[in-house]
Amino acid sequence: MRRADRLFEIIQFMRRKDLTRARDLSDVLEVSERTIYRDIQDLIASGVPIEGEAGVGYVLKAGFDLPPLMFKEQEIEALVLGARIVESWADPELAAAASNVIAKVQAVIPDRLRDYMANTALVAPPHHYMEPITFDMAELRRALRSRLKVHFRYRDALAEASERTVRPLCLAYFGPVWLLSAWCELRDDFRTFRLDRIDGFAVPGDRFRSEPGKTLHDFLKRDQTWTRGRTNGGGNGKSDCGA
Repeated sequence: MRRADRLFEIIQFMRRKDLTRARDLSDVLEVSERTIYRDIQDLIASGVPIEGEAGVGYVLKAGFDLPPLMFKEQEIEALVLGARIVESWADPELAAAASNVIAKVQAVIPDRLRDYMANTALVAPPHHYMEPITFDMAELRRALRSRLKVHFRYRDALAEASERTVRPLCLAYFGPVWLLSAWCELRDDFRTFRLDRIDGFAVPGDRFRSEPGKTLHDFLKRDQTWTRGRTNGGGNGKSDCGA
């Protein structure tokens, strides 16, 4: 978590509590109590009205709030619709994160915009067809975020199976399938995989470094069809790992 995000979370946590202990914040934010003490002192120095002391607890004075976020109506609609699409089409962990985003924004915007946000008439259907995925997408997103190699068994368009170790580069949803763009170590080239054809998924923990010719930027430069959308992979990415 970025430090700025952590400071924001500390204020949000203290708004919900009469008395906040550094130990509680340390557990929630997964940092040391020493870090919490330092963060609170920095918040106080920046003008946040916090009272208390180490070992006893801290109180945020009544009436303090973060400056309201200002959005145009169209920006509210884009935010709500995007979050509702994620809630409907993504894995449970990401769907919960989308709900949390909406709740956090609603907590700090002015009343007029809060009412507009709650009544925005843009929805994403909760029931739609998507090819089933047999592994936890949250693990794949974690690997993508942390630059960890992943290993899995893959069935191509002809139902031929192979074992793959890849460097995940990006995920995209081209309904009704999710696609993974990656650098495939077996083929020593870029490949595009349909997640519904993957099983035996694992994250061994091997970290990879960004190398010239093997990055997402390199992939997008070579495979322009990726940005136009398709369901079977394509372009120079050798669609569906058929090669």
